[in-house]
Amino acid sequence: MSTYSGPPAYRDVPRWGLPRVVWRRTRQLDTMPSDHAWRMRALAGSAGPLLWLAATLALLAAAAEVWRYTILLDSRNDAVPAGPLRVSDALVVTGGVMSLLAGALAAFAVLAWLIRGYAAAAESAGVAAARPRWQLVAGVLVPGVNLLLPAAVLAEMEHAALGGDTARRPRPSRLIVAWWVVWAAGLLLATITMLWRLRDTVQAQADGVLLTAATDVLAAAVAVLTAIVVRRLTALLAPGQRRRSRRMVMVGVK
Repeated sequence: MSTYSGPPAYRDVPRWGLPRVVWRRTRQLDTMPSDHAWRMRALAGSAGPLLWLAATLALLAAAAEVWRYTILLDSRNDAVPAGPLRVSDALVVTGGVMSLLAGALAAFAVLAWLIRGYAAAAESAGVAAARPRWQLVAGVLVPGVNLLLPAAVLAEMEHAALGGDTARRPRPSRLIVAWWVVWAAGLLLATITMLWRLRDTVQAQADGVLLTAATDVLAAAVAVLTAIVVRRLTALLAPGQRRRSRRMVMVGVK
């Protein structure tokens, strides 16, 4: 039986030991997104700011319409100065044109995002896309059809993103249902406003101003909810790279 002779001793400095590296957490390598998912995320980056811009301009246009309505109310009892009337008209025209342009750009970006997102959702579920591209475009642009089909498409995308059974009917979340309600109400109110403005009576014109303001407010709500839906579905179907883990450095040994 050998006896303990103390710790080991070396004539030279040992050249073995632990490597001089910083300890870090192990993590799984992020998988490369598919082409549809990558383009979906890129389009979401453009659609989001455009939607918020459209919402802001729609609210400004609504405020201009409300100011015009107050001027119309004041004109019943007294003459309206030319200055405020001209400013009101300029704001109404400018706000309406700018909100329409921003809304058109946002709608184009969202439609492109929808096409890529629907393909990415089908790819994520491992099935072929149930709807061709032309049906998605027609479902958004054709009056009447666009009351229901966009919400159904978003529900299908959400169902696939959450890993739902492809054989079961999608059950939309509260966010999708809220979006559909505001979207359908906005389309119906816009149609009513356009038909109401065809009347040429003074009272009809005054009511048309209020209807236009309400339409602008609903358009802003649609833009905001659409931006939220785009962000949520993009995060589910095309998640970005994870945040880097916090670096941990040993500061002492007790």
